[in-house]
Amino acid sequence: MWFWLALGSAVFAALTSILAKVGIEGVGSHLATAIRTMVVVAMAWGMVFITNQQGGLREISQKSWLFLILSGLATGASWLCYYKALQMGDASKVVPIDKLSVVITLVLAFVFLHEEFTAKSIVGCVLIGAGTLMMVL
Repeated sequence: MWFWLALGSAVFAALTSILAKVGIEGVGSHLATAIRTMVVVAMAWGMVFITNQQGGLREISQKSWLFLILSGLATGASWLCYYKALQMGDASKVVPIDKLSVVITLVLAFVFLHEEFTAKSIVGCVLIGAGTLMMVL
């Protein structure tokens, strides 16, 4: 199931890029990010209430709060950078660079989460990096 959800995430992320590139025309990148964020917030809280998970708020540990807040700040910074880059550059060049996050995530997961970094992971990182360079140069 996780595979299909991850694939869905990739499809929706691709749609996000195309829809944002069209929608950001004539709109400030920060305003566009704020509008997008309001929609995401409404959808996320909608799912919390639809699935009746709002009671779980009281059970979240301080550590989880801290890391979820830090993750939210990182997401916000990512979106602000992404929308500004998308406004200034071609989607076909901005998106591949943004997807270098895959390589960065693998390295960070190895360093901080002690996840396995295999020969296959290294080859994948090199190929993603090379593919990104080919697409943007």
